[in-house]
Amino acid sequence: MELRPHRLPTDVLDRLAAGGGGAEAAEHLTAVQYSRHLLLIRGILDQAVRGSESAHRAYDLLADLAKQAPDAVAQVIRYPAVGAWARQTLSRLLRRSPDPVEPAQLGAIAAVAAIRAGVSACVEVPSSGGGIMLPSIGRLSLETDGTQLVKLRVDASGAIDLGESRTDLTQLHRLASADKAIDLVVDDLDPYRWVPADVIDGRLSADELRTWESCLDTAWRMLDEHHWTIAGELRSIVSVLTPIKGPERGQNSASARDTFGTIALSTPPDGRWLACTFAHEIQHAKLGAILDVVDLTLPDAREYYAPWRPDPRPLSGLLQGAYAYLGVAGFWRRQRLVDDDEWSHVEFAHWRASAFEVTETLLGSGRLTPEGDRFVSGMRRTLSAWMDEPVPAAAQVTAHHEAAGHRKAWNARNGRERVTGAAGRSPSRSAHP
Repeated sequence: MELRPHRLPTDVLDRLAAGGGGAEAAEHLTAVQYSRHLLLIRGILDQAVRGSESAHRAYDLLADLAKQAPDAVAQVIRYPAVGAWARQTLSRLLRRSPDPVEPAQLGAIAAVAAIRAGVSACVEVPSSGGGIMLPSIGRLSLETDGTQLVKLRVDASGAIDLGESRTDLTQLHRLASADKAIDLVVDDLDPYRWVPADVIDGRLSADELRTWESCLDTAWRMLDEHHWTIAGELRSIVSVLTPIKGPERGQNSASARDTFGTIALSTPPDGRWLACTFAHEIQHAKLGAILDVVDLTLPDAREYYAPWRPDPRPLSGLLQGAYAYLGVAGFWRRQRLVDDDEWSHVEFAHWRASAFEVTETLLGSGRLTPEGDRFVSGMRRTLSAWMDEPVPAAAQVTAHHEAAGHRKAWNARNGRERVTGAAGRSPSRSAHP
């Protein structure tokens, strides 16, 4: 498995800065993340003491499989929970506080690669709490408790043998659009899938799965027909949906750099919400991957006003939010032409102005790198052009009132003297009828 340095071509980075990038740029970012996962795994092998023999044998198996079936190996190493396991395991090894068999989870990764490649293999895998997690496939339940290493054999047909131990495989669910153009794993089992405190208790019910699949089909058709750049990025980047708890009112969604390729969300209310959520979270995923290659900000102890948050944000968080809401504004820019309802026009007017305002704060902070200045300037050019696009007068007024109301509530909560960066105004153009 070859380790290669990655850089983003300037033209690709410029397209990403403008808010899009499409499938081509997304493929660059997924390649970066694959190399990142490989580097983390190599780091684990360098640092591991206990469990290292099993981990090294698993790595040797992966290297052999990569020669026979590189796509099968790449598929499992790219899996988001594998990246989270690798980062957390290496971090604990560096702190000298690992779980004794945590590095041996590489055996389970090798087993999955062998199953996908259709190759017979035997590896040691860790069993914890009576189960073995096979990333991207499911969880094997054993009759034993505690933490231990067990030998797992797979044959060319994918059958699993654990010797005398009786096993039951609980498989991860998959959701697909009606045209099968997009097919995603619903990961509600892997212990590395997300922050444990935020995931749902238990698994999604059959009724909830049907709701998710219906919303996914509607969202995909919407993106495929009207938002093809987002659709291309979604297919290239996102492979996993992870259910998380929702608030008392509304819904939650999130993404994280450690689980590139996962979108975590509560049960969606409808397809349009899910399509907009994809537009939002894809931006976070792209920027997180960009930051693994290019530094865009410098250290900065100040906190800033963000038009989408109730709390002050550091500069790095402000950039993340601005890039995400650039994507949200772009979604509503097109969707309002399809739906032609006041809500869609308000959302476009509101988020284009909010993101535009924040680019001014970012550029005026003095804490962007040269690459960061170029990147944010690209964002601002896109938003500046959108600010000139006509919006119904009533929608523009509503958007302005929403922005002013957020600013007023933020000042009351946090203290006006803490506002840093752009002054307390929301830039806007004259509304067109």
